[in-house]
Amino acid sequence: MLEITFVLIAYVLGSVPNAIWVGKSFYGIDVREYGSGNSGATNVFRLLGKGPGSIVLVLDILKGYLAVRLADVVDFLSRDGFSDLALSHTDIGGLAEGDHKLLMVLFGTMAVIGHLIPVFAKFKGGKGVATLFGMLIALNPAVAGLALAVFLVANIITGYVSIGSLLAGLSIPFLFIRVFGETHLSILIFSFLVAGLVLVTHRKNIKRLIAGEEAKTRIVMKQKK
Repeated sequence: MLEITFVLIAYVLGSVPNAIWVGKSFYGIDVREYGSGNSGATNVFRLLGKGPGSIVLVLDILKGYLAVRLADVVDFLSRDGFSDLALSHTDIGGLAEGDHKLLMVLFGTMAVIGHLIPVFAKFKGGKGVATLFGMLIALNPAVAGLALAVFLVANIITGYVSIGSLLAGLSIPFLFIRVFGETHLSILIFSFLVAGLVLVTHRKNIKRLIAGEEAKTRIVMKQKK
């Protein structure tokens, strides 16, 4: 039951609605009722500014990062015989690398699901990009850094957060497979799921981009010449 307990913990962690709580606690507004209606960092940036937006962004990233790190806790506990599922263990105790990565992906994914359909916000959440990024940092910091670079360059050039998010998400399978030669099946499946999830959660943004109705939000401003 240990791993199942941590699956639930990861989901609850991901369900923490940082954007909603920051908006209501410090500004007296529900961010879901303004702007894009999304309870994510981008909408907070648009509505409340860079300070609150940055706070929500960091907190949402932490949700994904900490959820993945729960696998380390399970690994530690399994050394003392607490883990009771059919997972592979090393001769000195602890989880085998493949199963450790599987749990990392599983727990991180549950946090993203929690962000998308949070139990604390009537199951209506954000797009999950920041939480996915936190998950990615924990899985492979180098891939996360390159994906962030793709996002920032696209955002600076176009002014659209959605374009940056789409391109960064779609780059992740390429980065894992072609750049870093990842071979673990759980990570490979995760990378393609990320690309698909980003497309699905941004379908309204894609429609607005095509119609020329998408709002611009530059995370990093261009320097004036």
